[in-house]
Amino acid sequence: MQHITRRLALHGALAAALAPNLASAQNPTFPTDNVRLVVPYAAGGATDIVARAVTDKLNVRWDKPVVIDNKPGAGTTLAAAQVARGPGDGHLLYMTTSAHTISANLYKKLDYDPLKSFAPLTLIAKVPLVLVVRPSLNIKTLAEFTSYVRAHPDKAAYASPGNGTAQHLTGEMFNTAMKTRMVHVPYRGDAPAITDLLGGSVDAMFATLTVVLPHIASGKLQAIALANGSRVEKVPNIPTFAEAGLKNFEAATWFGVLAPASLPKGLRERISQDIRAVVEQPDLRAKLIELGGEVISNSPADFEVFMQAESQKWRDIVKLSGAVID
Repeated sequence: MQHITRRLALHGALAAALAPNLASAQNPTFPTDNVRLVVPYAAGGATDIVARAVTDKLNVRWDKPVVIDNKPGAGTTLAAAQVARGPGDGHLLYMTTSAHTISANLYKKLDYDPLKSFAPLTLIAKVPLVLVVRPSLNIKTLAEFTSYVRAHPDKAAYASPGNGTAQHLTGEMFNTAMKTRMVHVPYRGDAPAITDLLGGSVDAMFATLTVVLPHIASGKLQAIALANGSRVEKVPNIPTFAEAGLKNFEAATWFGVLAPASLPKGLRERISQDIRAVVEQPDLRAKLIELGGEVISNSPADFEVFMQAESQKWRDIVKLSGAVID
């Protein structure tokens, strides 16, 4: 009996010793190395600012460096292709934007599928586009702006940071909805577009709210309406397009995190939860709101549904505009 008891005790001790190792195998520690977050734009832009705000928090939560890797070029497709080919171990992530679902419909050939080649983790925030006009037009409402554009067919001009951007396509969406003929003037980025708008070379712009907030506050640009479902906390006095008379007119620059599609589901949920936890921290939420954003922080499944809807929306608008990039 003592022999049997001793054997049972030994088995129990062995099981107890193995238990932590078994648990570790089932729930491996993450991350085990530095994490690289690829950003498809140059340093200093809105996407880079959001990415760095999030990684500052993840550095603390994960106790491992999260390194920003800026890879601008080709409408975000260069960075996306690199991530799509990368390892799905969680140590390679991608700070994606609305351009990701637009590019899928603009480029004839891509080395990846914008939806199937990636594992959605979470949508972080949306920053709506806002219609702004030069003050010298003396226009303050959407009705006044529409009347002005209709009175100047093929002459009233709107700026954008480039062909195929959300800002460009939103202008085409407006032309279709209101049966107007604004002229599109593309620039190489937001800065030169806004400079010419301030200088009076163009009449209007459907701009990302973040980049024109200082000019709205100073009165150098007149905000007409937000392309959003509701008003934004940072600028509560700017009405939505729906409130101004044009329903179902929404467009935003949004920020989210993707990983290669090969990322296992369990790790996908774990990383998503960690990112959402830091986004929900009061100081980070406040920073995103200060940028004119609406904090979302949703699940992988919800982000996937959102991306599918965005892809379909921009597909329809690209088809109407006829925009194509080879």
